[in-house]
Amino acid sequence: MTVRRGKKLSISIQEHMAIDVCPGPIRPIRQISAYFPHRSPTSPGPASPNPASSPLALSPGFVAPGMGGTHLLSPLLAHGRPGGGGGGGGGGGSLSLTSSVDTSVEINSSDSDDCTALGTLEFELRYERSSSELHCTVLRAKGLKSMDFNGLSDPYVKLHLLPGACKANKLKTKTIRNSLNPVWNETLTYIGITEEDLHRKTLRLTVCDEDKLTHNELIGESRVPLKRVKPDQTKHFHTCLEHPPPLPSPTAMGEALRGISCYLREWENEQLHSLEERGRLLLSLQFLPPLSLEETDVGGGGEEGGGGEGGGGRRSGGLCVGVKRCAHLAAMDVNGFSDPYVKIYLKPDIQKKSKHKTAVMKRTLNPEFNEEFFYEISLQELANKTLEVTVWDYDLGRSNDFIGGVCLSCYSQGDGLRHWTDCLKNKGSRVERWHILTNELPRTVGHD
Repeated sequence: MTVRRGKKLSISIQEHMAIDVCPGPIRPIRQISAYFPHRSPTSPGPASPNPASSPLALSPGFVAPGMGGTHLLSPLLAHGRPGGGGGGGGGGGSLSLTSSVDTSVEINSSDSDDCTALGTLEFELRYERSSSELHCTVLRAKGLKSMDFNGLSDPYVKLHLLPGACKANKLKTKTIRNSLNPVWNETLTYIGITEEDLHRKTLRLTVCDEDKLTHNELIGESRVPLKRVKPDQTKHFHTCLEHPPPLPSPTAMGEALRGISCYLREWENEQLHSLEERGRLLLSLQFLPPLSLEETDVGGGGEEGGGGEGGGGRRSGGLCVGVKRCAHLAAMDVNGFSDPYVKIYLKPDIQKKSKHKTAVMKRTLNPEFNEEFFYEISLQELANKTLEVTVWDYDLGRSNDFIGGVCLSCYSQGDGLRHWTDCLKNKGSRVERWHILTNELPRTVGHD
C-alpha cells in the first residue's frame, strides 16, 4: 500500500481489526469449568479409560510429556485428541489417574469442610417429659482447628435454641486451656421445654476459642433438630463441626432481586425481633366451681385463697392462678442478673381491680414464687376474659424494665390457647404448663 506525500493515511476498519485483534492464529477461549474437576475425587464413580480426558488434565498450566514447553493444554486439545495425533497423544495417555486425584485434593484442601478441617463434637441429649427439662451433656471434641499462635486453642461450647436465639437461652460450658482435644463431661439443662418445642426448635452447639484480650473466635458449630430426640430416652451424637451458614448477599443479585432481598431481610429481622424469647414461665390454672352451703360450712372454703380476694368463705366459683417459677430470664441489670416479679391482670378490667403482684426476687434469673391468686368469676364470664401475665425487673428510683409477657384466652395461639381451654374443660383440676415469654408488651398494660 503506497501513500502519496501530503495525503492522510487512512486504514479501513477491516484492516484495523485484522492488524490489532488478529496478530496470530485464533485460539479457542477456555471455559472456566475446564479448570475445575467436575466431581469430587472421593466420590465413587467409574475411572475414565482415557486419563487425558480427566477434568484435572485440563488445567491451564499443565504441559503433557512430549508436547513441548510452548504448547499449553487447552480444553480443545484435551477433548479433541482421542488418543492419537502424534507424540502428544501418547504423552497424554501416560498421565496416571492417581496423580490427577492427588492434585485435586491438594487444590481443594484449603477450603475443605471435612471432619478433620474444624474437628468433631460428641454430646448427648435427653428430654425429661415429667419435669419439662432438656439435658445436654457435652462430652468431648477432637481435632479442633488451632486458633492461637501456639498452635492450640482455648475451647468452650455454648448452646442456643433456634429460632429465637438470645442471651436468655444461652448456656455455656467451662473453658479448657491449650487443647485441641478437650474433654468437658459437663451437663447443661434447659428448663421449661415443652413437647411443642421438640417439634419446632433446633439446638445449636457452637465451639469457640476464648481470647482474653480480643474477641472470642468461632471454630465451628453443629445443629441438631430436637425432633430427633425422643422423650425419656438418651440420644448420642458424634457430629462434624461446620462453618455457620452464610447469609444471602443482596450485592450478588440482580437489580430486580436486590430490592426484594433487602425487603425480605428487613421483614425477617423484624419478625425475629418481635418474637425474641425472654425466658420461660410456669403457670397453674384451676377453675373452682361454686360450693354449696354444706360444703362451705364443713370445709371453710378458704384453702384456695392464696393471697387473693377470697380470704373468707368461698361460695361462688372462680379462677385460681398460680405463679410457680421462671427460668432463663433475660438479664436486665448491668450485673448480669434481674430483680424479677410477676404481675397478672384479668381483662377487660373496667373497675381496675384485677391486678395482682408477686414478691420481688433479688439477683436471679431463675426465681421461684409459688404464689396463688383468686378471681371470683363465673365460667361463662371467664370464657370472654383474657389473662395477661407479665414479668418485670424491679429498679429502685426509676421505671421498672419489662422482661416479657404472655396472654391466655380463647383468642390465643399455641400453648396459651391449649392451657386456657384445658382449664375451662377440666373444672376443679389444676393444670400446669410452661409458657414462653416474649418481648412484646401487651397494649393494655402500662408501666407502674
